[in-house]
Amino acid sequence: MSKPPEFALPRAPEELSFKSSDFIAPDFDVDNFLHDHRKLATLETMRDDLGVYLKILRSAMIELINKDYADFVNLSKDLIGLDKAIDHLESPLGQIREEVLQIRQTLEAATVEMSEGLREHRRIREEKQCMHSLGRVYKSLTKLRVMLGGGGDRQHQLDRLERAATEYNQLKFHSSRCRQYLSAEVEANVQELEDALMTTLSDQLVGILQEGEGAEGRLGRCLRVYLSLGRVGEAEDLVRRRIVGPAVEDVIVEKNIYNEPRGLQGLYDKLLEVLSGGMKGLIAIEGSLEAHQGRGFNFVVNSYWIEVEEKIELRLKSIFAAGNPDLFHQRYKETLDYLKRMESHCSSPRILSELRAHPLYLQFLKKWNLPVYFQIRFQEIAGSVEQTLGQSASPGVMKPRGSPDEFTLKPTEVAWRCLERCWSDGIFLPQLLHQFWKLNLQICSRFRVWVGGSLRQTWIWSNEGTTQGTPGAPSRLEFLVYLHSDVMKFEGKLEKLLAFAEEKLGSLVCSVEEVLRASVEEMRAGLRADLPGISEQIVRELLGKSLECLKQVSDIPRLFRRTMRERPTQACAYVRTAVGGLKEFREMYQGVGQQVVDQWMLMALSRLAEQYFVSVKDVLESVQKTEESLRRLKKIRDKSSGAPQPETQGITDDEKIRVQLEIDVHTFCDSVKSFNIDVSSIEKLEELRLIVEAAVKNRS
Repeated sequence: MSKPPEFALPRAPEELSFKSSDFIAPDFDVDNFLHDHRKLATLETMRDDLGVYLKILRSAMIELINKDYADFVNLSKDLIGLDKAIDHLESPLGQIREEVLQIRQTLEAATVEMSEGLREHRRIREEKQCMHSLGRVYKSLTKLRVMLGGGGDRQHQLDRLERAATEYNQLKFHSSRCRQYLSAEVEANVQELEDALMTTLSDQLVGILQEGEGAEGRLGRCLRVYLSLGRVGEAEDLVRRRIVGPAVEDVIVEKNIYNEPRGLQGLYDKLLEVLSGGMKGLIAIEGSLEAHQGRGFNFVVNSYWIEVEEKIELRLKSIFAAGNPDLFHQRYKETLDYLKRMESHCSSPRILSELRAHPLYLQFLKKWNLPVYFQIRFQEIAGSVEQTLGQSASPGVMKPRGSPDEFTLKPTEVAWRCLERCWSDGIFLPQLLHQFWKLNLQICSRFRVWVGGSLRQTWIWSNEGTTQGTPGAPSRLEFLVYLHSDVMKFEGKLEKLLAFAEEKLGSLVCSVEEVLRASVEEMRAGLRADLPGISEQIVRELLGKSLECLKQVSDIPRLFRRTMRERPTQACAYVRTAVGGLKEFREMYQGVGQQVVDQWMLMALSRLAEQYFVSVKDVLESVQKTEESLRRLKKIRDKSSGAPQPETQGITDDEKIRVQLEIDVHTFCDSVKSFNIDVSSIEKLEELRLIVEAAVKNRS
């Protein structure tokens, strides 16, 4: 249906106090309209404006009516006689309605009659089936009595049991269809025959199992009978009571743990002999006998494991105690090995998954209190680390110098030995990987804390604290060198932690390798970040004596002023003394590593050159100021006496001082170059040479 065109309101004149669009707004309200326009006009003006607009609307309405007048007239003509046409249709429509109601009632009655007939037919059919089943029940009872009453050898008994099982299934099926007609006597007979069938079948199964090898065929037939009867659980329970129970009764006894030469491992070996002995045939067959509906056999779980786990939990509670961590670790590993070998006897993935998901299997694993075991190991290992690293650094922590691959500080060696101990065969358990890995990181972090504390603490200089082979050396410097060497070795050895994890976990480590590697790299980066701080301390210790020697530069002017000394030709002793200590250190610690020692030498010589440059510059400036003062004083004396003094012949004291400085600086530069390091990175060395050469040249 098309939408009629909207009628547009006539536009209000401009002189009015409102607009025509105000009246067609969706939220139009009279009170709001007056409130909004009261400031534009008074009420009297508003009334007059509304009157004007009302006239405009009336005119528009009249025009609209005149425009559509023809349509209004035609509409009224079309409605003439419509009531008669409606009355004419009402009578036949009512008649049709009555006919439809009559037909509907007829159909409903026929439907009810047909439903009653179908129900009666179904009841009669069920009664016939029930009578037929009742007859079959009596026939099956008679046949079962005959089948179960005969004797003969085991082969004939097994044949009769197979036929009896088929007949019994038919008996159960037919008895379920006519149960309302079965008397108590018949039901008692059914139960009696059922008990007799299961008793005979149980005796047959036990007899076959006791025969041992050579009866696999008859064993499979017997288990198929159980499967056809839907008595899988009874067969598993029978094997548990008659086969497994007696076999493990005298094995799972606490005294056997101590009487067996191999302890708990020997006990587990005897338990596994039950699987490989009396139950071997059952395990070989159970995987091939899968039920089409319902579950199949699982003798490993429901016959063997339930019995073994129950007796272990009741009689061998002591094996779960974690008080002796070494014994606990040994028994836990032996238990895991036993469970692994037991799982190898599962003949199909279904049986294996049922074993691992069994509540008693999970409960047995939870019996081993691994958190308590780890706490004991944590106290042992972390306590050993803390006992060593908790002490402040002293000469006693240093060991005699050994091979380059060995640690030279006892705390470093203890920390690394504790890391190795975490992964040792008698301590580590794969189930506690996350805990032992966290302990590894804690040991590394504690070692870093000890390194930082050793750098901050005050060290007592003592000749008695030096190690063998370095008499008279300050023990703090030697300690710092050994500390730097140990930190480098320790950082390099951390990569072995991943090798330890891979060795203990095998392919399982692949799932967590990225996480482990990231944490190792983070710890290695932290140790590498500690090395510059140690190097800084080593350089400070090295420069302690050398910087004191360089202070003798300020004594050079005193050596030449008014002493009538000859022109200097040799360097002062302080230069060789300042550099000689560094050479001795370099030769003494070559075994630490050529690159590391050269780096220390470069740092020490750079600072030494910087300090030497400052001292030489101060002396030259002082000499220059003294010269200028003497020159001014001479001019004053010349003016007062009226006659100039004759020039002093030969080299002056100030020139001797500059020459001595030049010789000393050149000797220092030659000594630095003798270290065979990159002297271009020593910034002040070239400036030092240039400043003394310029001082001597300018004076000349």
